[in-house]
Amino acid sequence: MRKINEIFYSLQGEGYHTGTPAVFIRFSGCNLRCPFCDTRHEEGQMMEDAEILAKVCRYPATMVILTGGEPSLWIDRELIEQLHRAGKYICIETNGTHPLPEGIDWVTCSPKQGAPLVLTRMDEVKVVYQGQQLEPYEQLPARHYFLQPCSCLNTAETVACVLAHPRWRLSLQTHKLIDIP
Repeated sequence: MRKINEIFYSLQGEGYHTGTPAVFIRFSGCNLRCPFCDTRHEEGQMMEDAEILAKVCRYPATMVILTGGEPSLWIDRELIEQLHRAGKYICIETNGTHPLPEGIDWVTCSPKQGAPLVLTRMDEVKVVYQGQQLEPYEQLPARHYFLQPCSCLNTAETVACVLAHPRWRLSLQTHKLIDIP
């Protein structure tokens, strides 16, 4: 059983895969309490893997995004293998504080200040910008680095930071800008 907040179909709104149709599996609960978090992730229902897969397979997208809350609290290799058998490309959005099972196709790490990271593999780093130094995040083993305004409130400052640090790319929460889930 896994605690699921919601499963829905939409476009990925941020990061490397922005604009890509995807099925989102939002898991409930998180081990961190970030003051800027915009996700109500505590509520949810317990679901069996078969229920999760049935709901995911109702939608035509190949991409599945495991998100939360913090999905690493709920996932295991068995779920990843079942999603792969269903023909899905699996992405995860994680804070990086828990190990991940093998087999995830794309790892987005959104590290939080002061939280210890345990991940050794990540495809992209997505930092919510609040004026912090970027150099520590540039040491992370990722291929892509994204800086995101905090709740769309400090976009000008984030743009200025990206211009000053060209290794980084701007990631806007386009799903909020165009009003989709």
